[in-house]
Amino acid sequence: MPGASGRVLVVDDNKVIRQLIRVNLELEGLEVVTAADGAECLDVVHQVQPDVVTLDVVMPRLDGIRTAARLRADPRTRDMPLAIVSACGHHEVEAGLEAGVDAFLAKPFEPAELVRMVRQLVERARSESRLSGGPRAKEHPTGHGTGRGTGHVTGHPTEHVTGHTAERATEPARDTGEQAKEVDLPAVP
Repeated sequence: MPGASGRVLVVDDNKVIRQLIRVNLELEGLEVVTAADGAECLDVVHQVQPDVVTLDVVMPRLDGIRTAARLRADPRTRDMPLAIVSACGHHEVEAGLEAGVDAFLAKPFEPAELVRMVRQLVERARSESRLSGGPRAKEHPTGHGTGRGTGHVTGHPTEHVTGHTAERATEPARDTGEQAKEVDLPAVP
């Protein structure tokens, strides 16, 4: 898309969800490339050179958490902003934080929340790029890129985990009929 305000690689095994995300982001002027799973993401990420990657968690061949870990392990993609867009439970949030995921958006989501999250990640990537004088931010002493693992959690209801302290996030109710409950998330160094 000429004149796009950022490039996003959307990774989800559900074609309908990929299209939903694509349409919402393209309507906001973002260029979108899609992949059907983590393995395909790793195959195309270096050619696409996205500003942000969104990942579903449960996918065939390579899930979103393992994909995030592999992207963090690669020096060429270690500082690329990563967001999980999935039906996130406490386990997925913890695993995502450990893998270096930057943001979480729980399905089902409001399109405005998706756009807001992606725009924030694009802006952060671009400002880090300007500050470092290169295409990506410089290495943080922890081994992750600057600002990694801040774990911005968005969903229904919306609460955030930001900075270097853990706040509260809501764990989605399971199919067992229980109510959604708040869970403590681990502090991020």
